[in-house]
Order: sequence, then structure tokens, then C-alpha cells
Amino acid sequence: MPYHQALERYIEATNSHDFNNVKEVLHPQAVYWFTDQTCTTIEEIGDYFTNAWNVIKEEVYSATDVHWLTVDEQSATCIYTYLYEGYHNGKFVSGSGRATNIFTVLNNEWKLIHEHLSS
Repeated sequence: MPYHQALERYIEATNSHDFNNVKEVLHPQAVYWFTDQTCTTIEEIGDYFTNAWNVIKEEVYSATDVHWLTVDEQSATCIYTYLYEGYHNGKFVSGSGRATNIFTVLNNEWKLIHEHLSS
């Protein structure tokens, strides 16, 4: 699987609203920097995702303006604008922010090892 498909697979997994799917694309040592929290274990990342899906119902996450900054045989780094939309307390909401993702190869598969989101 080429590196750019790793991002597509990650977004598909996120939109499944099932952390088991997300976990499949994560490196075991993944670190997430969210605007309000740092998550350094798979369990913390899973809790954050689950909470977000409970706060924003039917969330759809997407990426635009993807730019790959560095790519080699073992790693790939991209930046993009993330978009989300869904329902918060029954009302439609949407928003966007900036994202940085770093992927690395583990057992011949591209895995997400770092994500940094900011609003």
C-alpha cells in the first residue's frame, strides 16, 4: 500500500466510528497532539476518539489541501486542512483546522505514528 493510501485508509477508519478500525492503522507507539490534550497510548487515543464520536454524532471527517512534505521508503509526512461535520446536541455543526500526520512502515505496512491537530 503506498503512503498516500495510508491517509485514505485512516480517514475511512475514522469515519467508521469504530476505534478497532482506527487501531488497525496506528503504530503501537502513536502519539496524538490535540488542541486540548496529548495522548501517548493507544488506550488514551481510543478514549479520545470515542468521546469525540459521542459529542459529535454522525461525524464525517475529511482532508483537503493535502501536501506531502517528506516521503522516503520508511516514512511520510503530510499536512492538510481537516474538516468535520455532524450533530452536537441535535444541531448540525461543522468546522475545520490544521493537521500534521506522520506515517512510518511497520511490518511492511504504513502506520500512523503521529497526528497533530489544531483548530
